[in-house]
Amino acid sequence: MLLVSVALAGCASQGPVSLQEVREFADASARLGGYSELSRRYRDTFEREQPYLSPAAERLARENDARRRAVYDDFVAIQKTLVLYMQTLSLLAGDARYDLSERIDDLGNGLKANTDSGLQQRHIAAYTGMSRLLTRVIASGYQNRSVETMVRDGDPNVQVLLEAMISLTRLYYKTNENEKKTVLGIFDVEIPFSNRNADRMLVTLAKVHYLNKSTEYKLIDRRYELALQGLTKVALGHQKMRENLNKLQNEDVRRMLRTYGRDVRIIRENLSGD
Repeated sequence: MLLVSVALAGCASQGPVSLQEVREFADASARLGGYSELSRRYRDTFEREQPYLSPAAERLARENDARRRAVYDDFVAIQKTLVLYMQTLSLLAGDARYDLSERIDDLGNGLKANTDSGLQQRHIAAYTGMSRLLTRVIASGYQNRSVETMVRDGDPNVQVLLEAMISLTRLYYKTNENEKKTVLGIFDVEIPFSNRNADRMLVTLAKVHYLNKSTEYKLIDRRYELALQGLTKVALGHQKMRENLNKLQNEDVRRMLRTYGRDVRIIRENLSGD
């Protein structure tokens, strides 16, 4: 009986098993980047397009600007919650103890979405569910044994919130396309008709400005594409993790998670390098 007791005590005292591939995928997902920058760009659309607007167009643009600023905090709150989820998952999959109690304050007070935000009720419900899950996990302080529980409970909300971020990134993309047409359209219309010798210097400066703006929009278009690719990879990687929860130590599953983590890191590096 003494030997059995010692053996059981030894088993109970073993530290949590490190799930390296889960941790690496979660780390890469938390650091993906792109979305917050594009959210700010969406919010600040009016500041960039104002010099190119007619008085009538400016009045409408100001109204759109107010709507964008009203929903901006909701849009970035979704990302912050997903980042905190991935950071927490990474720590749970590690082999060190942790204290995340201070991060509970990062969850905020929930979304204040309205009809102009584009967020649906299921997005708001997923955000609320994710906040509750994180509060429970962070406050409890349990570790590796909760990785499976967290991924299982969290995946439905993770998928809905990532879907929301993908939809919003497409909205940002569309808004940027409209801005590009507004800004570049002026040059497309005005330059061909400015053929007087007195306008030569002005036309030259306008052409240089046009080329600079065209280059800027090409670069930002690439960032939208990369952000969408990254968010899609994170969604697929987490889905595969959920489907293989009972096989996380299997070599094929570990290899698959390493591949998703590598792909997300490459996209992040491309976003950082642009």
